[in-house]
Formats: sequence, structure tokens, C-alpha cells
Amino acid sequence: MLYDFHTHTFNSDGVLSAVELIRRAAIRGYSAIAITDHIGIGSLERVIREVSQDCELARSHWNILAIPGVELTHLPHEAIDEAAKKAKELGAWLVVVHGETSVEPVEPGTNLAAVRSSYVDILAHPGYITEEVAGLAAAHKVFLEITTRRGHSLTNAHVAKIAGASAALMLLNSDSHCEDDLLSEDMAKDVLRKAGVSSRKFKQILESNPLQLLQRIRRLP
Repeated sequence: MLYDFHTHTFNSDGVLSAVELIRRAAIRGYSAIAITDHIGIGSLERVIREVSQDCELARSHWNILAIPGVELTHLPHEAIDEAAKKAKELGAWLVVVHGETSVEPVEPGTNLAAVRSSYVDILAHPGYITEEVAGLAAAHKVFLEITTRRGHSLTNAHVAKIAGASAALMLLNSDSHCEDDLLSEDMAKDVLRKAGVSSRKFKQILESNPLQLLQRIRRLP
């Protein structure tokens, strides 16, 4: 079973359409994939509407749960809560916030704003996360991401250590921008191993936590 809650299409900086990325994930054995393109305020309605239609089509024909979502990216941190709320109101099942990765100039305060919001589900590649942020993530059940994405993955070990000490929930996602970025079981376990995650926690991060998130967001009839 493969679950991936952070991917991109040509609606932002990926190379495939949403439906093609979903199809290629289904062939690879994915159980669920979320389409979470980079987004600001102005394009929320259009992108959510388009990706929701593609996900609905895929779900009706293929054995994969295709989830319409967004990744709120490089927003002023004061705008995150309201943007996340609006995204959910417009039909996004899942809201990811682009965290304070060490390789991009994300505004300080973004991580804290994300884990304080009741509308945010995942804080992606949060970089040198603090104990305060991890503690709030645990309290508010915001999932912290371990990523396979180059650059962003440089702080995986730090994220895993701080999240583990705070009992914050972790997920492993691909941050996929093309087919070659999609997960495999071996890749997922290798990234967790390199992040210093004990093998006894693999099942929790790769299966139990994804299922917990799906219980929260699933909206199928």
C-alpha cells in the first residue's frame, strides 16, 4: 500500500496533468494520491474546481483514491489560516502548507501559523522545526512531513527527531513533480531509514498515519 499526500501537476511546477499523474500512480500500486499544486489566493477557485473534476473521474474508473488538495505556498503567514479555510470551503479535501524548508525563502512564522490552523492537514518539509511547532502539531493533529524530495529532504533527520520527541504525527510524501518522483515501498523505507527513523515505526508512518488522515478527509458517498 502506497499513500502520497503531496504531489504537483502542470497546474503549478509539475510536468503531468492531474489525471495522468493519478493514472501513473495507480499503475505503480498507489492506494491514494493527493494532488496538491502550489497555490495562492487568486487561483484557489479555478485550481480546486479543475483538480476536483479530474480526481472524481479517476475515482470512478480506477482503483485509487484520488484526493483534490492544495499546497499553500509562500503566503504571508498571517494569511494562512484564512486561505486554508477558503480552500476547504471551495472543495479541497486536503490542505498542505509549504513549510519553512531550508532551501527556499519561506517567510518565518509559516510553520507556526500552519500548525495553529484548524484547516491545515499537513505541514510539508518544515525544515529546522522547533519543539514549539512540533508540540502544537501534535496537539492539533497536523501531520509533519518526511519527504523524498531532494533539497527539502536535507532536514528529514531533524524533523523526525523533533517530531518523535513531541509525539507529533509524521507522514512520508514524495512532493512529486513527475512520474520518476513517485514513491515505491523500497524508496519510502530507505528515506525513513536515512532520517534515523526506527524500523518499528515504519508501519505507523507508512500505513497507520495515512489511514488516520484518510478517516479525517474522506468524503466519498
